[in-house]
Formats: sequence, structure tokens, C-alpha cells
Amino acid sequence: MDRRKFLKSSALLSGLLSFSPSDLWSSQKGTKQSAGKAKNIIFMISDGMSTGTLSMADLYSRNILGKGSNWLNLYHERKVSRALMDTASASSIVTDSAAASSAFGGGIRVKNGVLNIGANGEKHLPVWQKFKKAGRKAGCVTSVTITHATPAGFCINSERRNAEPQIAEMYAELELDVLMGGGDEFFNPEKRKDKKDLYSVYQKKGYQVLKERTDLANIKKGNKLLGIFNTGALPYSIDRVHLSEFKNTPALAEMTKAAIDQMKEHPDGFVLQVEAGKVDWAAHANDISALIHDQLAFDETIKTVMDFAEKDGNTLVIITTDHGNANPGTIYGGSATNNFNSISEYKYTNEYVLNTIHKEFSAKDIKDWIYEAHKLTLNDEEAKHMMSFYNGLEKEEGLYNYKKLPFKLYSEIQKSRNSVGWISMDHSGDYVEVAAYGPGSELLKPFIKNTDLHELMLTASLV
Repeated sequence: MDRRKFLKSSALLSGLLSFSPSDLWSSQKGTKQSAGKAKNIIFMISDGMSTGTLSMADLYSRNILGKGSNWLNLYHERKVSRALMDTASASSIVTDSAAASSAFGGGIRVKNGVLNIGANGEKHLPVWQKFKKAGRKAGCVTSVTITHATPAGFCINSERRNAEPQIAEMYAELELDVLMGGGDEFFNPEKRKDKKDLYSVYQKKGYQVLKERTDLANIKKGNKLLGIFNTGALPYSIDRVHLSEFKNTPALAEMTKAAIDQMKEHPDGFVLQVEAGKVDWAAHANDISALIHDQLAFDETIKTVMDFAEKDGNTLVIITTDHGNANPGTIYGGSATNNFNSISEYKYTNEYVLNTIHKEFSAKDIKDWIYEAHKLTLNDEEAKHMMSFYNGLEKEEGLYNYKKLPFKLYSEIQKSRNSVGWISMDHSGDYVEVAAYGPGSELLKPFIKNTDLHELMLTASLV
């Protein structure tokens, strides 16, 4: 072999190997990276999104809707930096949402169940407070209660993630600029145990209170916003579309656009957290129609955010999840494609379907209702097994299963028809996806810890 050719080739190979994977990714044709300071930050979280959830939403979008998902299209078009993230908390390799959000918000790993408070009681200043002190506007938008763990982790310190009535009061003291989601029971004097009227408290501080979807069209410029659109969490996306009682509840993308529009003209910029919280709840229930459609609602919100960020040019967008949940996925088989596509026949969530059944239902009533709702034909044994839960013979536990509904049983029945399986009904410790766009996205390394995103935001914006 020619020695000069060999040395030339070796030098070329050595040069290539000197690049990190992130350097190679960033240099690919089509990648849009922006160095410099980020004026705005939009941090997007699909809570409890396992990789299988991301995959199935894209598969459903391509097979049924005829287009790829917006998240995966960012990868195809090489517009983003991409990483895998370790989601562990201080107390476990499997985190809860409070500790996960504290990793992003406080920059430290805390025990599950607490918000931005360390092992010795030390309070770590949440990131949205840091940005408020630096002159930015700050807000949170979610499909669950606005006082829930994920938005709270960016904003406050608390020993208990479940102290939602108190968290609602803390938000008022901080005077965050936009708060939108559910949770009327934490603001309404008729529903709070202490009878405090937090709506009045917020109004006295200059907030415009929004209660319905139509209110989004009548937002006054310059106002701080408190949008509380439901008691408890907002409805699942597929139920919001098909059930008339939810027609005046806004979609996540609509709330997000309103939040951006309200803050985007601030000369010092803004920071916004956007959470698809019901993706996590759907995974806890092994509810496939709820899961896919809420992930797709999050995906539509990605488009809303990216449309703004690409035009603006000064906005860092981070898209990720806080942890996996239930690790759903499609199962091999000759009919796997057709089985999976049959999910498009589902009109409602499993939650709505199972809540509709009551103990007076006969086996035939159950079979008729399941066919009407999901186009599934149950056999007599399956129908009788479901009846046993409503007759008090069997019970099923679960984090958001207050009524002891047979979520697991029904998901197993569906599995034999739709080829979707689940490993559990709870969080998992698997590594998760992160995508970043705009100024500061070049700082994202190929493998990170959840706390690294806290530092990335501060470094990207020079706060």
C-alpha cells in the first residue's frame, strides 16, 4: 500500500474522530442552529412520554392522517439538536413529575414528591423566578391543573407536590404573567376548604381571568392572564372533540398561542413552559386513544411554537418529556398494521367509556356500548369479566383511578385487537428524547442529565 495515501487517509479519519457526535450532527446539511443569546425560551414537556408514545403518535399520524408528526419532522428536516436524557431523581432511578420538574426548574435532583427543596431543606431558586428577576415575562400552560407538579417545579418551592391550594397562592405572590390550565377547585371560594377567593386576589393584582375557550378571543393586551378552564384537569383531546360538553374548552395549542401573543412584544423577552400533562395520565390508565390523541395535541402545539420561533429568530425551544410511563409499543404479528390502524375507529377515551358503564348494565349492554364506542366486539366471557368490577367483585388500583375502573383489564382486551402492549401502569426510568432549536441549541450534548437543561437555559440566555 502507498504509505503517503495511508497517512493521508489516517489523518482524515483522525480529523473526523476528533469531532463529537453533536458536532457531526450540527454540521449536517439542513440543520438550523443559531448561536448567540436567546431572548425567549419555550420549554415544552409531554409529561410521561415514553419513546413508544412518540413512535406510535407518529405512526398514527402517517397511517391515518397522512402526514408525519411535527416532532419527528424536525428530525427528518435536521432543524434541531437532539439528545438522550437520564431522568433519575435524587431518591430513585425512576422519577416522579415533581422531582423531574425540579431538575429542570431548580437545577438539582431532589427526592420524589418535593419541589425544589434539597435533602437538608435548602431551597433552590426556581428558574422562572430567576428570569422574572432578570426582567423577563414568565408563564406556564398545561392540560392538567396549573398547580400540578410540572408547572410548579419551574416556579415555586414546596415540601409537598400535592399542596395545590397553597401553590395557587404562591403563584399570586410571584405575579407570573400567564397561567393557563385546569384547577378551578384551587381558586374558587366555593370549592376551597378555607373559602378563600383567589380569583379576586388575582384580579386585584391586575390579572384578566379567563374561564372559557371563547375568552381567548377577548384578551386585553398588557394584562397578566389567569386562565382556568375546568375543575381538575382539562378533558382528554379526543373527548374534547367528540363530547359537546367540552366544546368550549381550549386545546393546548390554542392556550399556547394566546400565551405567546400576550408576552412576545415584551422588550426584555419571555419564558414559557408548555405541558401536555394528560399524556402521563393516559399512560397511567393504559388508555391508548387518550394517549395518542393527547400526544398529537402536543404535536400540534409544537407546530404553533415552531411557527413563532422560526419567524422570531431569537427563541430557544426545548422539546422533551420528564420521564417515561408504561412504555407502550406495537407488537409483532401478521395483522399488526391493521390492528394498530383500528385505533382510528375509537371515538372516546377508555376513561369515558368505562365511566359510562354502571352496575345495572347487562353483559349485552356492555358489548353494545363497547362496539359503539370503539368498534370492538367483546365475547361473553370478556363482558362478564368487566361486569365483575361494577358489581364490586373485583377492584383495580392506580394513581388516577379513583373510581377503581377496569383500565388494565380493558387495555388487555384491546391489546388482542390493536396490537399495543404496556409494561406497567406507572413511570419508567428509561432515557428519553430531547430536541432543541434556536439560540443555545448548539449547547445540547448528545447525552445529558435532566439538570443539564437548567444550566443550558441560563447559559443560552446569559441570565
